[in-house]
Amino acid sequence: MEFTTVLFYIFALLLVVSALKVITSRNPVSSALFLVLSFFNAAAIWMLLQAEFLAILLVLVYVGAVMVLFLFVVMMLDINIDVLRRDFKRFVPLASIVGAIIVIETALILWHGYGGTVTPETSAAVTGAAVMPNTQLIGKVIYTDYIFAFEIAGLVLLVAIIAAISLTVRDKKDKKTQTVSQQVKVRAQDRVRIVKMKSETEAPDASTEPAVTGNIGAGTVDNKG
Repeated sequence: MEFTTVLFYIFALLLVVSALKVITSRNPVSSALFLVLSFFNAAAIWMLLQAEFLAILLVLVYVGAVMVLFLFVVMMLDINIDVLRRDFKRFVPLASIVGAIIVIETALILWHGYGGTVTPETSAAVTGAAVMPNTQLIGKVIYTDYIFAFEIAGLVLLVAIIAAISLTVRDKKDKKTQTVSQQVKVRAQDRVRIVKMKSETEAPDASTEPAVTGNIGAGTVDNKG
């Protein structure tokens, strides 16, 4: 057995174990950390398959950005674990059905690609794999043979972003928003009011008044008899 094959089985075993810990761990922070470990093992397997570009993307995008964001949100939110566990048994049948459908679809795809033929089916763009870089080959396959699936995936992500924004934005009493249509219709007469009032005279400055000398205004005292 070659050394690369041994490494593949080691990384695959660690990937399966960490993926199981993601869904079985009771602590959300631990689940997020095990998911990071799963991504690292998947990146290592892609490195063994000489898909360096995909491995680097997985580490930089998912581990370096997405999972850090998930972990930050999980640690900042006050999640009540008891409430999450209370309805766990109620969703087990539905979750089992969805999981079975995903497994069947994955098995059909693998059988169509590998089991139905003697050799794995390859794309027309893979014919120049010996002289084409890995990144260029992936881009050519995505934007030629799988362009429709790529656009559908982008549309699904766009819908997910809009749904996440609509779910998180809630109307608050102290929230101030702009209504552009009303701002355009505003006239100056409705916003500005000119008030006419009499001009006021300022009090005289003490420095300009004449100084008071002598005993002006002071009383006199008579000492006579």
